[in-house]
Amino acid sequence: MITRRGFLRFIGGSFLSVASFSAYAVGIEPMLLTHVKRYALTPPHWPAGLKLRVVALADIHACRPWMTPERIASLAEEANALQPDLIVLLGDYIAGMRLVSQRVTPPEWAGALSGLKAPLGVVSILGNHDWWADGFAQRAEVGPTIARKALEKAGIPVLENDAVRLEKDGHGVWIAGLADQLALLPKKKHEPPRGLDDLDGTLAKISDAAPVILLAHEPDIFPKMPWRVSLTLSGHTHGGQVRLFGYSPIVPSQFGNRYAYGHVVENDRNLIVSGGLGFSNLPIRFGMRPEILQIDLG
Repeated sequence: MITRRGFLRFIGGSFLSVASFSAYAVGIEPMLLTHVKRYALTPPHWPAGLKLRVVALADIHACRPWMTPERIASLAEEANALQPDLIVLLGDYIAGMRLVSQRVTPPEWAGALSGLKAPLGVVSILGNHDWWADGFAQRAEVGPTIARKALEKAGIPVLENDAVRLEKDGHGVWIAGLADQLALLPKKKHEPPRGLDDLDGTLAKISDAAPVILLAHEPDIFPKMPWRVSLTLSGHTHGGQVRLFGYSPIVPSQFGNRYAYGHVVENDRNLIVSGGLGFSNLPIRFGMRPEILQIDLG
């Protein structure tokens, strides 16, 4: 039989454990030095002799005190130091929660990202929060959003249902980018957000047999991805923000943990989902440090 003293010790220990967990998850892990998550793969129908290093940043969610312009500029320097051939930005630059001390404006975060440099350039897509935070775009149900304008003013092209052909060492490679799959908030209760993505229309713009890397903020499009696409890169999930033993309790995806995080191979098709850099809803990360992706292809 448990004694009163034993019960109080149990309660005290539980309280300290919860307090310690909360302090670490809110105050420490989100601000740890960014982890570089490295992948090396040769996707299907990848040209022999084409070696391509892609560095990806996802889900910055700029806000104070968590993701300041100074920290974003530092992330840009870290990305450059990885010596990428190409840098891709996977959406959600705008804060996704209310627990902030101050907003970071689009000119501020886009200006910090303007320091990104790579021989083949920097390309970007938008995320759901980049659309949801823009009241005018929501009412008009069309862009360009404030986020897109800020990125383009900073010299970073934005791909929304579009594709661009790059070349390295005599080999071509297509970078395709989807418009967001959750772009428009519902006008009625219990309706899901509506997407502006057009996968078929985007791939129709690819005019030769060069490999395709497709950028899609949400990974839920992956089951529809044709084998023609060598690699799909996504963000959005933040790896669940809390991840233990390869499992995330809450994942913003209709597929749950199937596409929550990491390298997924299905039917010889490849998807890599970034754990991201910032967070939405709550400023918590546990078992899922902020990360930059380094992907070596070929």
